[in-house]
Amino acid sequence: MTNPLFSDRLLDWFDQHGRKDLPWQQQPSPYHVWLSEIMLQQTQVSTVIPYYKKFTDRFTTISALANAPVDDVLALWTGLGYYARARNLHKAAIIMEESHQGQMPTSLDELVALPGIGRSTAGAIMALAHHQQFPILDGNVKRVLTRYSAIAGWPGNKQIENKLWLIAEALLPEHRIANYIQAQMDLGATLCTRSKPNCSSCPLNGDCQAYLNGNPTDYPTSKPKKHIPTRQSHWIVAQAATGEILLERRAAVGIWGGLWSFPELDNAKDIDHICTKHLSITTDSVTSLHTIKHVFSHFKLEIYPHLIQCELNNNYIAENKNLSWYKIDEALLLGLPAPVKSLIESLQ
Repeated sequence: MTNPLFSDRLLDWFDQHGRKDLPWQQQPSPYHVWLSEIMLQQTQVSTVIPYYKKFTDRFTTISALANAPVDDVLALWTGLGYYARARNLHKAAIIMEESHQGQMPTSLDELVALPGIGRSTAGAIMALAHHQQFPILDGNVKRVLTRYSAIAGWPGNKQIENKLWLIAEALLPEHRIANYIQAQMDLGATLCTRSKPNCSSCPLNGDCQAYLNGNPTDYPTSKPKKHIPTRQSHWIVAQAATGEILLERRAAVGIWGGLWSFPELDNAKDIDHICTKHLSITTDSVTSLHTIKHVFSHFKLEIYPHLIQCELNNNYIAENKNLSWYKIDEALLLGLPAPVKSLIESLQ
């Protein structure tokens, strides 16, 4: 299916309209490509840019990232979401520091063996940083290719994904691979968008099957809808008379893994018991705050925060490394889920 016209037209378009001023394009080292690709997973470029700049200012090299506490990594990730990305980034950096002298591996198989790096991310590193002939298949590229070849079926289906990989490999040009890969991503981000694609300006419209059939927005096929359940949680927002708040580090795995949050429970009736027996807190007053609604990819969360005015008590806390009192300005430097950070800011 090799089609040099596809890559030629795409590269000609890129030379005129492609994005060339993104921060990670100014330093296309394997580390910077890797970091940008991880941050850009399910996240808009405009959202990523300020996080990327802060992250690279703090962690200038893989070694710097590997030697930093995971709390520092999560703190700079606060608000970006999908926190497993940050934990895997840190784990991968440690492996590279210990096994690769602080450098990114230079083979696809070694890259894919690292935590959090799949075939598409590895392909992007190989193409953008090492200028090797490897395809990628991120969301933008999937959309371009499903429309160009009119591939029906949800791209998350393994059979459809395998078909797209074959197409992506067959279309690779022999030259300018880094520009070509960037051009694919740019086309999907700027013209071949999910809704209202600008087909009249697309360099591929001459043989794009979806465009010629008059139904580009039918592709890619949407993910089959599932019922999204709603869960409830109650937060113990304990604040001492001196202003400190009590935070608990969440388990390393699961939702908001490794981040600091408020102690939580399933039933508000248990607040007094938990405070007295498990947190050694004597409550002076309890006030219910506004309900917080937060949406994850697979469920909705309704959070009921309860502000508890109390006296600071470190007797039990000192024995539990996952619980700690923090001044508000100190707490805001930790790795926090976005709704926790917003609530803490409201307490200032």
